[in-house]
Amino acid sequence: MRSVIVDCAIYRDGARTEGPADFSDALDEARASGDAFLWIGLHEPTEKEFELVTSEFGLHPLAVEDALCAHQRPKLEVYDDSLFLVLKPVQYDEKAGSVTAGELMVFVGDSFVVTVRHGEANPLGSVRDRLEKMPEVLQHGPTAVMYAVSDAVVDHYLDVADALHGDLEGLETEVFAPNAGAGQNTAGRIYAFKREVMEFRRSAGPLGEPMERLTGAGVPFVHEGSRPFFRDVSDHLTRVNEHVEGLDRLLSDILSAHLAQMGVRQNDDMRKISAWAAMAAVPTMIAGIYGMNFTHMPELRQPWGYPAVIVLMGGVIALLYRWFKRRGWL
Repeated sequence: MRSVIVDCAIYRDGARTEGPADFSDALDEARASGDAFLWIGLHEPTEKEFELVTSEFGLHPLAVEDALCAHQRPKLEVYDDSLFLVLKPVQYDEKAGSVTAGELMVFVGDSFVVTVRHGEANPLGSVRDRLEKMPEVLQHGPTAVMYAVSDAVVDHYLDVADALHGDLEGLETEVFAPNAGAGQNTAGRIYAFKREVMEFRRSAGPLGEPMERLTGAGVPFVHEGSRPFFRDVSDHLTRVNEHVEGLDRLLSDILSAHLAQMGVRQNDDMRKISAWAAMAAVPTMIAGIYGMNFTHMPELRQPWGYPAVIVLMGGVIALLYRWFKRRGWL
């Protein structure tokens, strides 16, 4: 069990205090004091490792199943003995151009907070350190932890959205460069970028409804004074979702513009090919006529007949080249 417990501490009057090493005894102490709560953080526990936590904290079986299996959408579930919040923190690898989402489950109940983390995206270490320097926030109890975790996840969404926007501007510049598409799979890169934005959207979009619920009344285990804080998180999340929708629309527009651009270039190439084919057809036709085995043909016996035909071919080609050049085909 020690291998999955990242941290375990009792907080009293907004300050971290020393407590029993066993989290069961620590929970009893926190509940006995009345003004304290226990915060225990777990990283990817197995079902067997989580059994003791489930029994001690009285967590609902459905919430426990979601916490163990992961792969959940962001949501807020209200049970008799606890709240269950699912968050999906994301991280963006700018070198690889990939968005990866982790999962973060928060159980809030009577005098306890249990956080369960899956994946590498981890805002909890910095959140705990920051909260321990803000006793006036921690005095609000377990709700303060839920707010701080949500705020950290959403703030990082803003950073990821800005990074995606910066890379999208670079991609847009490449797409509309004069030599764009030469030896590059531009459409594939745009589509791959769109998939990363979609992964980000799946993490941030569904979180709006849980944050809206936390800003209203009637949600148990949530301190009444925390509503303005959750409203601030909800506002930031709205900005993120609007930003992501803008990125998705811009990517669709860039892809459409790129396909139209490729169609125009193909038309230009076809016109050039047609122009060269037309110029090649004239000497081919004349040479084909004089290649036929007839005795009586114009100028066949004249000494100047061959040069005259060559000059005729060159003259017609020159006229066609000039005409195509004027029309912009070459």
